[in-house]
Amino acid sequence: MNPSSIEINMKLRIVYISAIFLALSLSLSAQIKDFRKIENNAFTVGEKLTYEVKYGFVTAGIAEMAIPKIKRISGRNAYNVVFRVNTVPAFDVFFKVRDRYETYIDVEGIFPWRFEQHIREGGFTKDFSAFFDQRRGKAKTSKGSYDIPPYVNDIFSAFYLFRTLDFTEKKKGDIIKLENFYNDKVYPLDVVYKGKETITVDAGTFDCFIVEPLVVEGGLFKSEGSITIWMTDDELKIPIRVKTKVIIGAIDSELTAYEGLAGEINSKR
Repeated sequence: MNPSSIEINMKLRIVYISAIFLALSLSLSAQIKDFRKIENNAFTVGEKLTYEVKYGFVTAGIAEMAIPKIKRISGRNAYNVVFRVNTVPAFDVFFKVRDRYETYIDVEGIFPWRFEQHIREGGFTKDFSAFFDQRRGKAKTSKGSYDIPPYVNDIFSAFYLFRTLDFTEKKKGDIIKLENFYNDKVYPLDVVYKGKETITVDAGTFDCFIVEPLVVEGGLFKSEGSITIWMTDDELKIPIRVKTKVIIGAIDSELTAYEGLAGEINSKR
């Protein structure tokens, strides 16, 4: 091989390697973006909400929503949110429930990075988890990888995002549109504003606004049904009562205790 051929080959190699690095850099720059920032005065790490779950007049179980810590995930700080529902021993004989949901919500952008669902209801069991690659627009589960829109929610991150929204101008019948990924699909998650009401539970008397999430998939309990939520009519938007209508009847969850709030509950009377 003559010197001129060697020189040409070297130049071709340099061009080829440069093209590879250029493609990689363009690919990385396309994936990395500035995430949204949402003002959040509704909740913070350390919040813990406890509920009594009733089936008719019977205390069936205890539910707990907590934010025990902030964890670093995908290079971002995320609220670790844990939701548990356990039936009490006396009710276990009839229908035993040991459900746990867990989500990791971006602190600045209030969108999920990871979601887990572990259902134990009677003889029914289900485990599901998803990693939300928000940079590449993919949800990764044990069954595959799926395209997702920016900032898509799981069912619980959607609820915490909902708590950051402004409802001062909402009117009865207004619909808030969100999106929820579950199993292998993205579902619409419309939330209907139902008005206001003052209610009394074990934790006190509160001025509330009422919403009805139209959950298609990924909601609480395996049975299909409707959910109505009473939330404090203030900046914290704490769920005070949750009424779930399922095939076997109606399940009411009412707030009994709270701690670690982001501020004062101004709607408490």
